[in-house]
Amino acid sequence: MTSEMVSLRRLAGLLTVGALVVSACSSGSTATPSAPAASGSTPASAGSSSAPAATSDLEIFTYWTAGGEAQGLAAIEDIFAKNYPGIKVTNAVVAGGAGSNATAVLATRMTGGNPPDTFQIHGGAELIDTWVTTGYMQPLTQFYTDNGWLDKFPKQLLDLVSYNNDIYSVPVNVHRNGVLWFNKKIFTDNNISAPTTWDEFFTAADALKAKGITPLALGDKDKWESLQLFEDILLSKLGPADYRGIWAGTVPWTDARVTDALTTMAKVMSYVNADHATLTWDQAAGLVLKGTAAMNIMGDWEKGYYTSNGWTPGSDFGWAPAPGTAGSFIVVTDTFGMPKNIKNQASALDWLKTVGSVEGQDAFNPKKGSIPARVDADKSIYDAYSQSAITDFATNELVPSEANGPATIPAFLTPITDAISVFTTDLNVQSAQSTIAAACTSTGACK
Repeated sequence: MTSEMVSLRRLAGLLTVGALVVSACSSGSTATPSAPAASGSTPASAGSSSAPAATSDLEIFTYWTAGGEAQGLAAIEDIFAKNYPGIKVTNAVVAGGAGSNATAVLATRMTGGNPPDTFQIHGGAELIDTWVTTGYMQPLTQFYTDNGWLDKFPKQLLDLVSYNNDIYSVPVNVHRNGVLWFNKKIFTDNNISAPTTWDEFFTAADALKAKGITPLALGDKDKWESLQLFEDILLSKLGPADYRGIWAGTVPWTDARVTDALTTMAKVMSYVNADHATLTWDQAAGLVLKGTAAMNIMGDWEKGYYTSNGWTPGSDFGWAPAPGTAGSFIVVTDTFGMPKNIKNQASALDWLKTVGSVEGQDAFNPKKGSIPARVDADKSIYDAYSQSAITDFATNELVPSEANGPATIPAFLTPITDAISVFTTDLNVQSAQSTIAAACTSTGACK
């Protein structure tokens, strides 16, 4: 999994509604965010008379530091340098800690009145509940209107970066969560097709298990992986509307369909590798690559793992939506937003224009391994998997991820992650469901 996705698990430990742990050196002290002064709070527009005069500087803040993510960012920076040669870009990148170091530094800067001009953040509750509802971000609705973008991004995606009818960030990419990856040779040799339901999955798993092949590879050493598997099963039981509702707090965690999801997951766990708690997600993917396991359910960053190890999409490995989730697309999106009271407003708008452009997205995403957020990107430059994901993204119901989102308030992420982690070992459905329901109430995630 990419480093920025892992950082979301850390967010709950750093940020809660109304309180932020501002840095590791604060000895556990917290700062309560209050909205900055009104300066710079008007809806952003490239031609707005309220924007400060253009400067020759721009500070961006990211934690893309390795592999394809760094290469993708460099590609966008090259385009920006070509289009805006007079602007000096400083990337205040913070490496280490799988993104948690960056999260702490950003919290310190935002609450301390020294925000970067723009920063990378996931769409959904991480953006909205942490920085928008607390009054730290500038709305970008007028900026979208000025650039003719309101119909260039799916409405459901814009909903993830909107609050009170205003848009607050620009999506640069989309990752798909909840993909069932499989070793094509194993499937062919055993006359198995990609299961579309959990009943089909269990039938295929029984056949594979009888042959001495691990049906489903799982690596949940870092805990988020098992939560991710659970959210895929939960979506299959609730459907997209009520899946969104459960994270919004309008569908109760006591619902019988949650019981069904946990019961199904308990059965799924009987088909995974015994050492799952000692493996990371990519080590689990390696079991499929080696042929000791047949399937893995993971986000589409796994495609990058396979291709970097010499596998060809469609030939060596196949893919399908997680059982029961066809027609739904669990979205993880990286975006750039613009805080209030920044030093270089005009330059920040130029950066947002670049990352939101077709040129910028088609330079970034093939290297990152994700797909473009825009609906009018050049589909022909993407590989077979990405082309299928682009088609599904344009036609499926889009729903948020909790394991890589989060889909609800950050405070709820840690207790539900821990509850599902415990569940993978004790398989106690009643205990897990009551623990999650209680945590939803105590954290304020339930309405």
